[in-house]
Amino acid sequence: MYKIQANKSGSRSISIEESHLETIKEYSLLESLVDSHGIIDEEVLDKLKYNIRALLENDHSDKALLDLCLDVVYNSDMKAYGLSNLIELYRQWNSTT
Repeated sequence: MYKIQANKSGSRSISIEESHLETIKEYSLLESLVDSHGIIDEEVLDKLKYNIRALLENDHSDKALLDLCLDVVYNSDMKAYGLSNLIELYRQWNSTT
Protein backbone atom coordinates (compact mmCIF):
# COMPACT_ATOMS: atom_id res chain seq x y z
CA MET A 1 0.00 0.00 0.00
CA TYR A 2 1.12 3.52 -0.79
CA LYS A 3 0.10 6.93 0.49
CA ILE A 4 -0.02 10.16 -1.45
CA GLN A 5 -0.14 13.60 0.05
CA ALA A 6 -3.47 15.21 -0.88
CA ASN A 7 -2.69 18.81 0.04
CA LYS A 8 0.36 21.04 0.26
CA SER A 9 0.37 21.27 4.03
CA GLY A 10 0.52 17.49 4.36
CA SER A 11 -2.47 17.30 6.68
CA ARG A 12 -4.40 15.02 4.30
CA SER A 13 -3.38 11.85 2.55
CA ILE A 14 -5.00 9.15 0.43
CA SER A 15 -4.15 5.47 0.57
CA ILE A 16 -3.39 3.90 -2.78
CA GLU A 17 -3.43 0.15 -3.20
CA GLU A 18 -1.55 -1.83 -5.82
CA SER A 19 -4.92 -2.75 -7.34
CA HIS A 20 -5.69 0.95 -7.88
CA LEU A 21 -2.46 1.39 -9.82
CA GLU A 22 -3.18 -1.74 -11.85
CA THR A 23 -6.63 -0.39 -12.73
CA ILE A 24 -5.13 2.92 -13.82
CA LYS A 25 -2.76 0.99 -16.07
CA GLU A 26 -5.45 -1.34 -17.41
CA TYR A 27 -7.64 1.54 -18.54
CA SER A 28 -4.76 3.91 -19.43
CA LEU A 29 -6.48 6.55 -17.32
CA LEU A 30 -3.53 8.90 -17.04
CA GLU A 31 -2.46 8.84 -20.69
CA SER A 32 -3.21 12.08 -22.51
CA LEU A 33 -4.78 13.46 -19.34
CA VAL A 34 -2.39 16.38 -18.90
CA ASP A 35 -2.03 18.80 -21.80
CA SER A 36 1.25 19.97 -23.31
CA HIS A 37 1.69 22.64 -20.64
CA GLY A 38 1.99 19.97 -17.96
CA ILE A 39 -0.20 21.89 -15.52
CA ILE A 40 -2.36 19.73 -13.27
CA ASP A 41 -5.32 21.70 -11.97
CA GLU A 42 -8.92 21.02 -11.01
CA GLU A 43 -9.91 20.89 -14.70
CA VAL A 44 -7.56 17.94 -15.21
CA LEU A 45 -9.10 16.19 -12.20
CA ASP A 46 -12.56 16.82 -13.66
CA LYS A 47 -11.41 15.39 -17.00
CA LEU A 48 -10.29 12.21 -15.21
CA LYS A 49 -13.64 11.97 -13.45
CA TYR A 50 -15.52 12.39 -16.74
CA ASN A 51 -13.40 9.74 -18.42
CA ILE A 52 -14.03 7.27 -15.60
CA ARG A 53 -17.73 8.09 -15.54
CA ALA A 54 -17.94 7.31 -19.27
CA LEU A 55 -16.18 3.98 -18.71
CA LEU A 56 -18.56 3.09 -15.90
CA GLU A 57 -21.58 3.93 -18.03
CA ASN A 58 -20.38 1.33 -20.52
CA ASP A 59 -19.31 -1.31 -17.98
CA HIS A 60 -21.18 -1.05 -14.67
CA SER A 61 -19.77 -4.26 -13.25
CA ASP A 62 -16.06 -3.51 -13.04
CA LYS A 63 -15.44 -3.65 -9.31
CA ALA A 64 -11.80 -2.53 -9.66
CA LEU A 65 -12.86 0.66 -11.46
CA LEU A 66 -15.57 1.32 -8.89
CA ASP A 67 -13.06 0.81 -6.07
CA LEU A 68 -10.66 3.26 -7.71
CA CYS A 69 -13.47 5.82 -7.90
CA LEU A 70 -14.65 5.41 -4.33
CA ASP A 71 -11.23 5.11 -2.70
CA VAL A 72 -9.17 7.56 -4.74
CA VAL A 73 -10.65 9.69 -7.52
CA TYR A 74 -13.86 10.72 -5.77
CA ASN A 75 -12.23 10.79 -2.34
CA SER A 76 -13.24 14.02 -0.61
CA ASP A 77 -9.55 14.85 -0.09
CA MET A 78 -8.61 14.43 -3.76
CA LYS A 79 -7.71 17.74 -5.32
CA ALA A 80 -5.31 18.76 -8.10
CA TYR A 81 -2.33 18.50 -5.74
CA GLY A 82 -3.28 14.93 -4.86
CA LEU A 83 -3.75 14.06 -8.53
CA SER A 84 -0.28 15.38 -9.25
CA ASN A 85 1.12 13.10 -6.55
CA LEU A 86 -0.94 10.17 -7.85
CA ILE A 87 0.49 10.68 -11.33
CA GLU A 88 4.02 10.76 -9.91
CA LEU A 89 3.40 7.63 -7.84
CA TYR A 90 1.99 5.87 -10.91
CA ARG A 91 5.03 6.80 -13.00
CA GLN A 92 7.38 5.44 -10.35
CA TRP A 93 5.32 2.29 -9.87
CA ASN A 94 4.97 1.70 -13.61
CA SER A 95 8.71 2.05 -14.20
CA THR A 96 9.42 -0.70 -11.65
CA THR A 97 6.77 -3.18 -12.80
